[in-house]
Amino acid sequence: MPRVSVVAKLTAKPGLEDRVEKELLDLVNKTRKETGCINYDLHVSLDNPKTFVFYENWVSQGCLDDHFQTPHLTRLGELQSELFACPPEISVLKMVSEPK
Repeated sequence: MPRVSVVAKLTAKPGLEDRVEKELLDLVNKTRKETGCINYDLHVSLDNPKTFVFYENWVSQGCLDDHFQTPHLTRLGELQSELFACPPEISVLKMVSEPK
């Protein structure tokens, strides 16, 4: 199975940027320990500190599917209406160039 990449964009509600960052960093620490996680990197926009972006790579779609079922990710989903201004934008991607 080919590896998959994910780009996920999350937008914090105004005034909750610090709390969102803390929650997302906790998610990073737990996710990086998951089987099949190649990288799970969190970024914040320099132009808009409410905008957070994950860049992730997984060994396979199956590993990504397992990630979607983890308690730490489902917990974040339960906090979505409290912390985020809108639903996350998630793109699952297949690499078409050769990895370097």
